[in-house]
Amino acid sequence: MIVAILADEVIKAEILEKGTDSSAEIIWADSMQSLRIIEADAYFDLLFEYDKERISRLKFMLPKPVFVNSVTYTCRDISAGLFRINAWPTMINRKIIEVAVAQNTQLEDKVQTIFDGLGWVFQYVPDVIGMITPRIVSMIINEAWFSLNEKVSTREEIDTAMKLGTNYPYGPFEWGDKIGLHRIRQLLTELQNADNRYTIAPGLDGEFKWH
Repeated sequence: MIVAILADEVIKAEILEKGTDSSAEIIWADSMQSLRIIEADAYFDLLFEYDKERISRLKFMLPKPVFVNSVTYTCRDISAGLFRINAWPTMINRKIIEVAVAQNTQLEDKVQTIFDGLGWVFQYVPDVIGMITPRIVSMIINEAWFSLNEKVSTREEIDTAMKLGTNYPYGPFEWGDKIGLHRIRQLLTELQNADNRYTIAPGLDGEFKWH
């Protein structure tokens, strides 16, 4: 099985650390153009941006399975023919990878075949904004910023407390830096449009930086 992947160095390193089944051949693309010309059994655009032109180029590769790193935008937003994968930094090297598909799709068997070929375990999650883990982690990071602004504690102390108290791999500030605060902001912005529980904390919203 040949799988073509477009990724940056951070995500590429995470995939290499995770490893794949020996029967899977990974071909790394360095641009959307090179991704399109690779003859593969499946395609992963892990640098996906919500853009009509990009989506149109990705649909060109159908009916081969095409996975996009789209945590914020749903299959309905993008296209029913594309699959969503949670490939935020630190998320793809987890034991279980989150995948979302459009309702009533007839392509679930293809997803299973591709992940079996890679030797990766996946879990279908609802096709909603934020999937499951990113939504939870973003809320934790957001609450940590509220605590920081209320001078409850320092960044370092909050990170240490969360790692020791919850056995999380990273503290919220450390995790936010690894994921990228721009990704956290984008997700929370979409979520808060429907629920003010997701209102972005000062500092995390980019308005100012806490010292």
